[in-house]
Amino acid sequence: MSIYVGNLSYDVTNDDLTSVFAEYGAVKRVQLPVDRETGRMRGFGFVEMSADSEESAAIDALDGAEWMGRDLKVNKAKPREDRGGSFGGDRRNGKNFSRNY
Repeated sequence: MSIYVGNLSYDVTNDDLTSVFAEYGAVKRVQLPVDRETGRMRGFGFVEMSADSEESAAIDALDGAEWMGRDLKVNKAKPREDRGGSFGGDRRNGKNFSRNY
């Protein structure tokens, strides 16, 4: 199971998040996604812990807690949705137009 952590400060680091969650058990992994174009942190992250009981304790304790000037949103991460690979347009027959003229 993975934990979603939202409403994070843009200044947070992996070490910051690890130290907060380590109070509730062993942290296996922390992931802080960054924007591809700006390289800036996106304001959310994911934490994986060693045991489900540790993750539940962290969620119960930290959801709604204030940290680094923000109220955290902490819950079980949902599976990533498949957003598809199409960017629009008609790609049949190698054409990139919506109509044949």
